[in-house]
Amino acid sequence: MATIGPRRLDAKARLRALTSDITALILNRDLLPGDPLPTEQELMAELGVGRNSLREAVKVLQALGIIDTRHGFGMFVAENNLSALHDSLAFRGQMSLRHRGHEAGELVEVRQALETGLIGQAIRVVSEEHLQALEATVIRMEQSAQEGDMFAEADRDFHRILFEPLNNTLLSNLLGVFWEVYHSIHDVIGEEQPDNPTLVETAAAHRAIFEAVRAKDIDAARLLLADHFQGIRQLLAVMRGRAK
Repeated sequence: MATIGPRRLDAKARLRALTSDITALILNRDLLPGDPLPTEQELMAELGVGRNSLREAVKVLQALGIIDTRHGFGMFVAENNLSALHDSLAFRGQMSLRHRGHEAGELVEVRQALETGLIGQAIRVVSEEHLQALEATVIRMEQSAQEGDMFAEADRDFHRILFEPLNNTLLSNLLGVFWEVYHSIHDVIGEEQPDNPTLVETAAAHRAIFEAVRAKDIDAARLLLADHFQGIRQLLAVMRGRAK
């Protein structure tokens, strides 16, 4: 059985230490998203490392969405985004579908917990402007459903606008990530299962959630949102049963 030798472990430890040093430098200098980092030469001198080691660490931080490099301009603190988290979760969720879908089910549970847990706060501060925007997405879904067209963008807009009243950028980004991952999972298992809700039924489910929000009925909205996730839970359960 192959083992990882001491030198390999030491190299990994040095890389982790260097990435930590770079992130500490960003924090200690109070750099903000979009701010430039010191030049490569300056970082090499300040951190006491060679060019190859520094570039390897920068690649890791790029993959994590912490640093952004622009050819001919240098390195910058990356803008706020969760693209690295999205890619990782989407991969894990889709991979799990090949092995009974356990992680995919966990991702659905987390998204449901976020939405049902926060809907009450959103309803308490929802404005008429948000209600109008929310209903517009429902109308788009209903029109698309009547024509037999998919309405993924309207669906995404619905869930985004639903929580916009909370004015929480991190929450909006995180819910966006979970929406993307959820639909990537749903698209995979939906192709394999014929018992999906119809487009009309899905649009009607969103209409019901909207009406509960407009009526400021928190309990009804919470129950309707929870029920909204039952379809994919059932598909995952069927898939697990077939994998036994």
